Amino acid sequence: MPVDTRVTRMLGIDAPIISAPMGWVARPELVAAVSEAGGMGLVPGSLPVDQVREDIARTQDLTDRPIGVNIPLAFAKDPAVVDAVVDAGIRFVTTSAGSPDRYTPLLKDAGLTVFHVVPTLAAARRAVDAGVDGLVVEGVEGAGFKSPHEVAAMVLLPLVTRAVDVPVVAAGGIVDGASLLAAFALGAEGAQMGTRMLASAESAVHANVKDAVLRATETDTVLLNRERRRPMRVLRTDLVAAAEADPDRDPTPLLGRVLETYRDGDLEASLQQLGQVAGRIDEVIPAAEIVARTMAEFEHLLGTLAARHLPVPA
Repeated sequence: MPVDTRVTRMLGIDAPIISAPMGWVARPELVAAVSEAGGMGLVPGSLPVDQVREDIARTQDLTDRPIGVNIPLAFAKDPAVVDAVVDAGIRFVTTSAGSPDRYTPLLKDAGLTVFHVVPTLAAARRAVDAGVDGLVVEGVEGAGFKSPHEVAAMVLLPLVTRAVDVPVVAAGGIVDGASLLAAFALGAEGAQMGTRMLASAESAVHANVKDAVLRATETDTVLLNRERRRPMRVLRTDLVAAAEADPDRDPTPLLGRVLETYRDGDLEASLQQLGQVAGRIDEVIPAAEIVARTMAEFEHLLGTLAARHLPVPA
């Protein structure tokens, strides 16, 4: 059954699930598969502009369902990425890793719906003041670059949803119907899945990376690079242990070899950006099955929790 929220209505989707825009992971096959399943796939805008154009076009060849694009403001140095998005007829954009003031007016003037990724309540308020249509509220348990202000989603979501009146997509720790329902209970109207979609059949990463997710426990990720106040959550490996042991060395350049990990399967070549929820993933399945299982469990729990826990009137 389609779920009716402000997020699903704004984006024209049936399932309130967005796939995270993971660079070199969310290739057109994965983005299209999520959209075909009723959710919203996001093309990563962190790649070179020509690659972004190509990925949008290839994804649109694979599905006529809505797709979106993420523009990570700190990494998308070329403003031509905005033109690429607008020219391709994209209607939904998330912005992240920077000030929402930078592109929000331009994107809004072009008629796009804009959600901004925020890690704190203060950032959420700034984004709303900048005119965004909604927020992606990201907890510290999620993968990749994090705010130095480490706030978990269970704390952050209710703070934000009670303070602002725009729709919120939860990010960090979302892997199934139970976690989706928990996010809804805290005020979210949609959820973004990253690590769960990385470990999908359509994900572009090497089988070695997917196997690493399946082996991971809930304690097998670490916030690296806290010393420079640019932490990123990555899988614990020997390479990461060496980086932790040398706090004077900036580990960020190690990401320059990420294709050797994601494409070639060398787990010690670069950093694998995974969330804590990797500890809850035990199989690689198609993206459509991830969406279908998530929504089936969500609906089942939504219908049974009251009956299970509230007393029956005499």
